Amino acid sequence: MSAPVRIAMWSGPRNISTAMMRSFSSRADCAVTDEPFYGCYLRQSGERQPMADEVMASMDCDWNSVKTAMRGSVPGNKTVWYQKHMPHHMIGDIDISDFPEHIHCFLIRDPRLVVASYAVKGIAVTPDHLGLARQTLYFKQEADRLGHAPPVVDSNDILADPAAILSQLCAAIGITWDDAMLHWPMGRHPSDGIWASHWYAAVENSTGFGQPTAISPLSADQQAVADQCWADYEFLAQHKIGT
Repeated sequence: MSAPVRIAMWSGPRNISTAMMRSFSSRADCAVTDEPFYGCYLRQSGERQPMADEVMASMDCDWNSVKTAMRGSVPGNKTVWYQKHMPHHMIGDIDISDFPEHIHCFLIRDPRLVVASYAVKGIAVTPDHLGLARQTLYFKQEADRLGHAPPVVDSNDILADPAAILSQLCAAIGITWDDAMLHWPMGRHPSDGIWASHWYAAVENSTGFGQPTAISPLSADQQAVADQCWADYEFLAQHKIGT
């Protein structure tokens, strides 16, 4: 029996990352895990994000224990395991090199769109919250290990043509394309983190991918955050699938 395919999707926040988790969970062969290091991040950083206490109480908050679990048995004995990871969560003594058996992929989004999405929630962010600098670091580490660029996908490209981009992503990962990935049941899913009640309203009301997002005006402070992330986004975008 061949080893399961473990996918580590490194995504910034507010970046259709939950829709992507929904997409992979629609495959009969795939288990999904929602931000397993979130509790570790909250405990170590002390950041008072929405529902921080509830999140930490709901999950394992030990870095090494979570790492071991993500490298362990696949839930439900599935043959594919999609793990949704946030690079800005990785502030402990663990990084991408601790997951050598995973296929590491990168989901990026124009930082202007990410900052605008946070603004809708009334939350101010720093460049570190967007995670693009760490995505770039991890991308380079993985490219050096592999000898070639790992898969990169852009959220607006997926929204513009999900079948085309996701089928190419599946090919890059080494799994078959399944058009079940284009649709999912409405509502909350069992794999969602407890934080879903605060963050996942839009995806809970969806049954598939939405339309590409247009750039909206930002305040001077918001634009400054996006500008500080632009070079990393531009670097990663050079390697995205579909270019």
